[in-house]
Amino acid sequence: MRLFVVAAVIVVLVGCSGGSSTSEHKAEEKKAGEQKAYFKVDPATAGSIKGKVSFQGKAPAMQKIRMESEEDCMKLQKAAPTDPTVTVNGNGTLRNVFVYIKSGLEGKDFEPVKAPVKFDQRGCMFVPRVVGIQAAQTLEIVNSDSVQHNVHPMPRKNREWNQAQAPGAGPLEREFAQPEVGIPVKCNVHAWMRAYFHVMPHPYFDSTTDQGTFEIKNLPPGEYVVEAWHEKYPAQEQKITVAASGAATADFTFKGE
Repeated sequence: MRLFVVAAVIVVLVGCSGGSSTSEHKAEEKKAGEQKAYFKVDPATAGSIKGKVSFQGKAPAMQKIRMESEEDCMKLQKAAPTDPTVTVNGNGTLRNVFVYIKSGLEGKDFEPVKAPVKFDQRGCMFVPRVVGIQAAQTLEIVNSDSVQHNVHPMPRKNREWNQAQAPGAGPLEREFAQPEVGIPVKCNVHAWMRAYFHVMPHPYFDSTTDQGTFEIKNLPPGEYVVEAWHEKYPAQEQKITVAASGAATADFTFKGE
């Protein structure tokens, strides 16, 4: 009788375990089968916005970066390094301006780009100065220098983190969960190293380089607010209409002293 009771208990336990496992398995299969409905742009009607960011007035003098106390960093420089906060190009345009769609895409979910965004520590500077990335997209951080660096973003909405990276170490991978504009980034080892991360809910953004131009491609037709962001000067906005298969223009001008 005792053996019969033990056997019965075992059968019940196995049956319960098997039922739970099957239920969990089915739930996992259902979850795996549910795919988020991402918005798809029709290439036949997609348009674009392009433009340039000019600088008007007297550009502030680019201050020399004092690296004398860091001999290893000085060895990595080909010329005397200067602070790139305000970099005016030879053609009168402004570098490191982040231009993005601020509004007009509400209600649309865009699949994060699978390719990572590269962020380097080179010549004891962050490269690039301005980084655009989608929420949930991978940020790949490398250290190309022969000295140790440190990447310390200071967001308001996302989780703050602080990561050292030795020379020769493998790439670091990080993600940001929430859209957020203008996340300052510093290196706790070298005080002059600065950058800014911009986390977007969509892939429609660009940064000006040595020609001061930008282009935002593959936009669905619609009315948008485009913002130009710079770390020193107040941000600027424009309302832009993109027609089906159209190419709109948005030029901005930032003023110095």
